[in-house]
Parts: sequence; structure tokens; C-alpha cells
Amino acid sequence: MLKFTDVTKLYHTGDTALKDINIHIKAKEFVSIIGHSGAGKTTLLKLILAEEGPTSGTVTFEDVDIHKLKRSNINKYRRRVGTVFQDFRLLPDKTAYENVAFAMEAAGMDDEAILNDVPHALDLVGLKHKMHSFPDELSGGEKQRVAIARAIVNQPDMIIADEPTGNLDPVNTYEIIQLLKKVNDLGTTILLTTHNVGVIDNLGRRVITIKDGQVALDSHEGKYIL
Repeated sequence: MLKFTDVTKLYHTGDTALKDINIHIKAKEFVSIIGHSGAGKTTLLKLILAEEGPTSGTVTFEDVDIHKLKRSNINKYRRRVGTVFQDFRLLPDKTAYENVAFAMEAAGMDDEAILNDVPHALDLVGLKHKMHSFPDELSGGEKQRVAIARAIVNQPDMIIADEPTGNLDPVNTYEIIQLLKKVNDLGTTILLTTHNVGVIDNLGRRVITIKDGQVALDSHEGKYIL
């Protein structure tokens, strides 16, 4: 599904963010990316979302070079990739329902689809009873559940979860990871970045260690190096 081929990213400062990256992620995989701050994880995600382009090499999604897409096609591509962030990024003046609905509105979905799909997405994350609550009325774990509902409501092929448990306590961390596993079991590819080795150990799935901008280890047995 997603493939990095000989990807290097240099910044105008002369810093090398990524060097000779070769990664192949198959459809329906759950892959974690681990590494210290500054290792290159954020740059990797920006390349996947076509927010930045590589200095050399290619990033392809289903064999299409995403950095050669026209702007209109980039927007279509991004609708196939849901995103979940550490800081939730919910709209404070909108309810849980409205936050999830906003993602569908942005994708051009009609009112009937929104009325049908938003409650289903919130139910899937266990928050149907909180659909009329505003973000400041929700706990951190509940906010992240709304963010996941927003990410999955348009039925993306892949979800990028960028440090989704970074602001959560151990109990909520466990529950969010279990929820992502559930989404993965339903057929969505998950790409998770984390500093939390406890999360990696709990998952026991493929882990890619990024160190100094390079792939230091790609383990299907859940092994990593720090």
C-alpha cells in the first residue's frame, strides 16, 4: 500500500532529516514507528501526507507517486488517510457530533450520509452517549476517542496516529491502543508513531525504529532499539 524507495530528505539548513529510507507497508498492517525526538518520525509523516516532498527517492501509495499528484488529486488522496494527533485538534466550539460531522462536510458528503455515519462512528469508539458534549466537557481519553471517530468516519484506507497517547494516563493509553487495534481488525491500515515502549511491548506487532534519520531496525516480532 505505502512504499518509501531510497528516500532522503535534506533541509535548506543542511540538516539531513531522513537518509536512504526503504519501507514497504502492506494493506491492513498495524505498524509502529519508534524513535527519539528529532529521529525523523515527523518528517516521515509529512512526506506521507504530502505536506513536504523528498529531496530524492519516491513515496508511493498504491504504486502512485504521491508527490507528483496534482493539487486536486492530493486532496482526494488525503481523504483516504485519516489522522489522529497527540493534542486531539478538536474544534472547541463544536460538539463531539459536530467535530466528526465537520470531517464529512469537508469531504463533500451529503446531509443524509452525515446523519447516518456520525452516530455510527461515535458508537464504534464508545461515545455515542457523549455526542452532544463539547470538548471541554470530555476527558483526555474521550477527546482522543472523538478524534479517532473523526479519522475513521470517511472510511479511510489508512490511519496515521501520531503519538495518540502522549497526553494520556496508562489506563486511557491502553484503551486507545485497543481501539486502534479494533479499527485495524476491521481492515484499516494503522501507522502509529510513539515514544512509549510500553505501547510497543503491548502490541507485539511490526515495529520500525528510526534513528538519526535512518531505519535502524524493521522487526515483525515487535523488537526495537533505542
